[in-house]
Amino acid sequence: TAWPGVTKPPEQGGLGFDIKWNMGWMHDSLSYIEKDPIYRSYAHGTMTFGMIYAYSEHFILPISHDEVVYGKGSLLTKMPGDEWQKFANLRSYLAFMWGHPGKKLLFMGSEIAQPGEWNHDGSVSWDVLDRPQHVGIQRLVKDLNGLYADEPALQFGDFHSEGFEWAAADDAVNSVLGMLRYTPDRASSVLVMSNFTPVPRYGYRIGVPQDGVWIERMTTDAREYGGSGLVNGAVSSEPIPAHGRPVSLSLTLPPLATIFLKGPSF
Repeated sequence: TAWPGVTKPPEQGGLGFDIKWNMGWMHDSLSYIEKDPIYRSYAHGTMTFGMIYAYSEHFILPISHDEVVYGKGSLLTKMPGDEWQKFANLRSYLAFMWGHPGKKLLFMGSEIAQPGEWNHDGSVSWDVLDRPQHVGIQRLVKDLNGLYADEPALQFGDFHSEGFEWAAADDAVNSVLGMLRYTPDRASSVLVMSNFTPVPRYGYRIGVPQDGVWIERMTTDAREYGGSGLVNGAVSSEPIPAHGRPVSLSLTLPPLATIFLKGPSF
């Protein structure tokens, strides 16, 4: 993990691999999401720290099998709160992962919120798909994959720093994180907003780089995923400066949720 240049070409002194597992991001983000939301404001930096070194290698964001065995529990059982909050936390975390720079890797069973940790003597717990909450997680992962494949802005910044900016990195008090993803020509952008508390945020103002109508492409709080159904739909920017940008949006941030908004194209 600590070896430098894993994904640099051999002629530059590297090992020539295509992608390297970002174990630091995995450990940091899991340690954050496992905390009760009331304590997350004190650990806010663990969710932003990964961007300091994100472009030192070509990274993949892994959920390793080591994190769901040996008594560590499954992704679902790591989540704090009651049953609704556990599923909401997991949905928000997975969507944050898909919005964050880096390719994506889930260990089997995580895409259906398998309750038990991995057992190499048994199969994935497919029977949980008899329950709507687990179907919601499966549908979300499918739709996240579809959105990722459909939006070049969610791909370019994986390996290119000019494809990423923090929209809001310092709102530890509300445990809100915002990311902006861009296409190479910056003609298209996607705003990713995560609210890691169970408190809905109404009228949350966030600066954006493009004036016009922003369309909500996905919210993990949608009812088809098991959420409460708070949506933004289409949101028009206003000439109110925020976060160093000349225009901004007034958003509803659902509880324990991540949302994706597509900006107007130039």
